Amino acid sequence: MSQIVPLISSGIAGPLGVLHLPRLWQKASLAAAGKLHSDYPGIGCGYDQMTLDALGINIETFKAFIATKPSYPQLEAWVKAQPGVNLTKGNIYKHNQSIMGYIHADDTRKAILAADGIADDGSVNPGAVDLNNLDDWHIFWAQEIK
Repeated sequence: MSQIVPLISSGIAGPLGVLHLPRLWQKASLAAAGKLHSDYPGIGCGYDQMTLDALGINIETFKAFIATKPSYPQLEAWVKAQPGVNLTKGNIYKHNQSIMGYIHADDTRKAILAADGIADDGSVNPGAVDLNNLDDWHIFWAQEIK
């Protein structure tokens, strides 16, 4: 069975403008299909939960919808239709800032950089989005290219 590394960055938004939502859709969909790489949670407690909380969407309700295998546009339409969902520009802006402003703990940063042989000398953007991208690309390279 395929073990797919999700390569949609948390720094990507769909038409609603919500950062990380496309990645959450991809990871949760792959997990529901039994195809997500074992290093990744389908829905984790970091950016995934932050995104659901910011939108006001219950995780179990989200999982149940993902089980129907929606396309990404179908997911966004579903999100918009959820009772109590918060899609104001201010809320989306606040959420996006929290995604882009998140910094990993030192040990996480060091491990990600070390895996790629990059010196932890302050020359790499410490933002979690950028470090997570490096981590994804490393796992993808190790699985598919190396």
